[in-house]
Amino acid sequence: MNTILASRLMVLGAALLFSTGGAAIKATTLSGWQTAGLRSIVAAIALMALVPEARKGWSWRVWPVGLTYAATLVSYVLAIKLTTSANAIFLQSTAPAYLLLIGPLFLKESIHRRDIVFTVALVAGMTLFFTGVENPIATAPNPALGNIYGALSGAAYAFTLAGLRWLAHTPAARGGALATVVAGNTLAFVISMPMALPIHSISAADSAVLLYLGVLQIGLAYLLLTRGMKQVRAFEASTLLLLEPVCNPIFTWFFHGERPAARALAGGAVILVSTFVKLWHERREA
Repeated sequence: MNTILASRLMVLGAALLFSTGGAAIKATTLSGWQTAGLRSIVAAIALMALVPEARKGWSWRVWPVGLTYAATLVSYVLAIKLTTSANAIFLQSTAPAYLLLIGPLFLKESIHRRDIVFTVALVAGMTLFFTGVENPIATAPNPALGNIYGALSGAAYAFTLAGLRWLAHTPAARGGALATVVAGNTLAFVISMPMALPIHSISAADSAVLLYLGVLQIGLAYLLLTRGMKQVRAFEASTLLLLEPVCNPIFTWFFHGERPAARALAGGAVILVSTFVKLWHERREA
């Protein structure tokens, strides 16, 4: 098979695996804190075992960035447990809007007029999630609180992306991106356990879902992503990875019958289209 085609399929495979997280998390009978902690410790072990790059680039710098990633992981799982998968993933996808505010403060990055338009579009999309009232359903028992966790996940992810840029610009810390992912999952386990305990029992079905989430949905996905990114350009990879927020609510609808509200779909469309347009303009400029 053509090397470039194989690499594109790897990135697409990673996006598809990432997108199954919502449906899988909702399939567990464990609480949000229990799911977040156990999923992350399995993922940390799987990454260290499956992805050689995760065992490189370790330094003290990966831990503060890992902490922001841990906040991303935990708040996302809590959002999935409380609101619809569509709301959770679309709200997390607003991270670039926060990043445009964080970049000038922490990375001394300049803001362009197009960035302001992009931020306004993302904020408009996010606002749709917090207007109107969503009725609780079996798979989304507290949409209002879940939406707040989703927004927090987006903000935490923005700090994670800023931290990864900081690592990339620090000669002594280059190559530590996957080490940061392992550190973040380890910290997510540590942070979640006080709220997760006591765990009286874990069914065979829950164990199977946790193994899937840690080994395949995170471990194998990152393995495919790191392999694919060696041949796929950044713009194309970013575009292919947009498959995750598109497919995430589809998988949850298929397996759980969860239907996102019309406002959420409209907000998600605004977020995804705005992100694609920004990526396209950045590619043209590059």
